[in-house]
Amino acid sequence: MSEYSINTKCVQGGYTPGNGEPRQIPIYQSTTFKYETGDAMGALFDLEASGYFYSRLANPTNDIVAKKIAELEGGSAAMLTSSGQAASFMAFFNICECGSHIVASSTIYGGTFNLLDVTMKKMGIETTFVSPDCSEEELNAAFRDNTKLVFGETIANPALTVLDIEKFAKAAHSHGVPLMIDNTFATPVNCRPIEWGADIVTHSTTKYMDGHGAGLGGVIVDAGKFDWMAHADKYPGLTTPDDSYHGVTYAEKFGKEGAFITKCTVQLMRDFGSMQSPFNAFILNLGLESLHVRMPRHVENGQAVAEYLQGRDEIEYVSYSGLPTDKYYEVAKKYLPNGGCGVVSFCLKGGRAAAETFMNALKLAAIETHVADARTCCLNPASTTHRQMNDEQLKAAGVPAGLVRMSCGLEDKADLIADIAQALDAIR
Repeated sequence: MSEYSINTKCVQGGYTPGNGEPRQIPIYQSTTFKYETGDAMGALFDLEASGYFYSRLANPTNDIVAKKIAELEGGSAAMLTSSGQAASFMAFFNICECGSHIVASSTIYGGTFNLLDVTMKKMGIETTFVSPDCSEEELNAAFRDNTKLVFGETIANPALTVLDIEKFAKAAHSHGVPLMIDNTFATPVNCRPIEWGADIVTHSTTKYMDGHGAGLGGVIVDAGKFDWMAHADKYPGLTTPDDSYHGVTYAEKFGKEGAFITKCTVQLMRDFGSMQSPFNAFILNLGLESLHVRMPRHVENGQAVAEYLQGRDEIEYVSYSGLPTDKYYEVAKKYLPNGGCGVVSFCLKGGRAAAETFMNALKLAAIETHVADARTCCLNPASTTHRQMNDEQLKAAGVPAGLVRMSCGLEDKADLIADIAQALDAIR
């Protein structure tokens, strides 16, 4: 469907039914698949034939949805996972091992930061964190001989920094490593990082792609452009025989377009088993069919709320790249010309107490750990996800005590603003 617009791909990508076949994608809710002979199944284990034998490695429903997302992002192949966190880990670990090094933006989602800085450090994989606003010189200085990957988020959660993708891609490629971008908040409707030089794209599909808080999931998309064989010494897992899978050399057998996802599937999904259920993939596809319709409304509501908040005396500052006063306004115009997302972060002058009063007074917006939902939700990190930190620690982490992250849903913006207004009045 390469000739169609992204709007059409959201609706019909990944699946074209034949005569008399189901119009909606079928749910293959089966763990296993039957074969007439052992040789027929053996050909699948040898990667000599395509097909399905066990849903931990591959499932037809999942493959249809993964194909759609690959089309949306402009990639060559994709793989669904059980969560966005699983997608991040498996994408990292697919090319990193004990002794490897990663360069990452410092303002990434806290869960991913902990994954890199704590858990993967225990596995012997170190990460150097750099400011998303660093100079090219500072960025290049972070690389080591054992650097295998550069990572960042299109729009960071919850800092809402907007990454200069081309700058990070240039640095990554000059050092012979791929750039991986988490595109969860922007979605391919508002930004396609592969067009700006990214080699791998990940999503928590739990967020805007699903869009209704119905099913956990993640996805890894390979651009199919990075030449692993040209950097064979750095990536032996892709460029030398895999003794655990019949001695296959992924980069040779499947080329640039298929090596990364094939290895991730037959090696890491085999060993870690973090697959998305076929039912969740079906739910995800329902969300994808309206993604191009929902994202403009999320952006419209986010913009309206951000502009309103700017005019209130109770607010210390508002972070939203659609505001001309925002630090990332200019870079957002380049990468996000149609707007970024519906998430707005703002800090209340009264700190933690003011934030708690504000949140408790909300009637329409719900207090949740979730974002990117059809329903508006919000969170004060100081009293929830970061409550173990004192005010000084929160400030050092860039999450001040009065910070509120609001994910604007699909409701009428006038109703959202009215709810915010009465909640702010409650602080007085």
